[in-house]
Amino acid sequence: MHRKKALSLGIAASAVAATTLAGVSLATISDTAEATTSETAEATVDTLRWGSCKDMEQKSGETGESKTPKNSGKDPNSRLECATLEVPLDYRNPGGRKIDIAVSRLTSENPSKRRGALLVNPGGPGLAGLGYPAALAASGLPQDVQDSYDLIGFDPRGVGRSTPVTCDLTPEQLEHRPVYARTAADVAKEADHARDVARQCADSKTSWMLPHVSTANTARDMDRIRAALGESKISYFGSSYGTSLGAVFTTLFPGKSDRIVLDSNLGPKGYDVNAARLFGRGMEDRFPDFAKYAAAHPEYGLGGTQEQVRRKFFELAERLEKKPAQGYDGARFRTDTFSKLYSDSNMPLVAKIWQALDTGRPLPPSPPAPDAENATSSRYYVTCNDSRWPSSIGVYQRNTAVDREKYPMMGGATANIGPCAFWPDEHIEPQVPIGDRGPSNVLMVQNERDPGTPLAGAKKLREAFGKRATMVTADQGGHGVYPNTANTCANDAVTTYLTTGKRPAQDVACSAEQPSGGSGGQPGA
Repeated sequence: MHRKKALSLGIAASAVAATTLAGVSLATISDTAEATTSETAEATVDTLRWGSCKDMEQKSGETGESKTPKNSGKDPNSRLECATLEVPLDYRNPGGRKIDIAVSRLTSENPSKRRGALLVNPGGPGLAGLGYPAALAASGLPQDVQDSYDLIGFDPRGVGRSTPVTCDLTPEQLEHRPVYARTAADVAKEADHARDVARQCADSKTSWMLPHVSTANTARDMDRIRAALGESKISYFGSSYGTSLGAVFTTLFPGKSDRIVLDSNLGPKGYDVNAARLFGRGMEDRFPDFAKYAAAHPEYGLGGTQEQVRRKFFELAERLEKKPAQGYDGARFRTDTFSKLYSDSNMPLVAKIWQALDTGRPLPPSPPAPDAENATSSRYYVTCNDSRWPSSIGVYQRNTAVDREKYPMMGGATANIGPCAFWPDEHIEPQVPIGDRGPSNVLMVQNERDPGTPLAGAKKLREAFGKRATMVTADQGGHGVYPNTANTCANDAVTTYLTTGKRPAQDVACSAEQPSGGSGGQPGA
């Protein structure tokens, strides 16, 4: 799914700096948000006027994996409805300038079983979510869940058919991958690129939105959507970055949160500098799954043991750093290998790319992600506004030196500097701290070997939630658990909670049911 490609953009955006105000308690943030946003939302939002979704086939392709529908029935894309909702640009000034949020709906076709609305988000930040309800329905979301809810999607502020943002990124900037820093000079050189991107974002035609495109404000938009739907509470399913968005929403609006499911979890501080560095850990966790696959397929010529496949990785990366080939340098080789290993179904493609680069054969086709400029720009806006990133180049020089040793496959790149190190100092609120205040209504689900949101970060979020959450882990690799993987233990836990409200009484570790499947089972040849 393109939500899985999104974190490859995360490496490109991986070192950024925004400051936040300090000294505001969780209680203050939560109470103020509910008082100023939630309690007045019902009286201030426009009514949603539903109509057809034009170009929805393309939009759903941006947000969900193209699969043959498992449910026999009407194509969910043809049932998807869309509407536009006006929300405040700045929630401190709700009567001021407005922006548009594009919202979609896939209604339950079984009114007798419908229990409410399920807001869904595919991740990012920077991914459109308007087509995500249809993508979920087409890719195997259990019928009981579809009967129980109207599935509600939306393009977050700054993205897609909502009021979009731009950094006027050039094709070369969009193609840029962070250098694997072997020296302090490599970090200083990368800083030039990062500084240019930050300046472009600050000077762009949408810079008036810059301080207000954040996870907290997107969560407030979600509460406006809830109110416009006429729901007193709303359930939520979010994956990848969508877990951070869901965690912030249920923290700001605990009384408006029904059943909250978070799949493939970031830590409690979202995409901050530590989360970016954790990508290096994720690659080390995940790579043995691919090494096992490649070693079992001698036709690729990548090595007959897992250790030989690992050595081939470093051999190819160093060779391409010295002499790029077929559009690949060392940075692209490392980053593309990492991002494609979000899904087991990509393992044959990764092996063929390595084989082509090793032997000089033509590369297999690999289509580019659509609408990359808006997706990348909005990702910068959110990650840079959400948290304080180090502004000193020296910090990143030290971090890359440490992570090259800890995580040799990717650490020199994922700890390198990015645009947020030079982000303009326009800060409107502190980062929302995640804690255990609120109802016990959060179910977390997590693969043990997730490259993009490693288990180490998920454990920190679980600890922060305390009594509010229960976590189900699956002994498999890849990014994304529900509803596409073969682990019935993990999938059934989510379905049961969404349809009955029953969570496991305590954290559950699901054993492997077949070779790891981050996106739908075993890799094909």
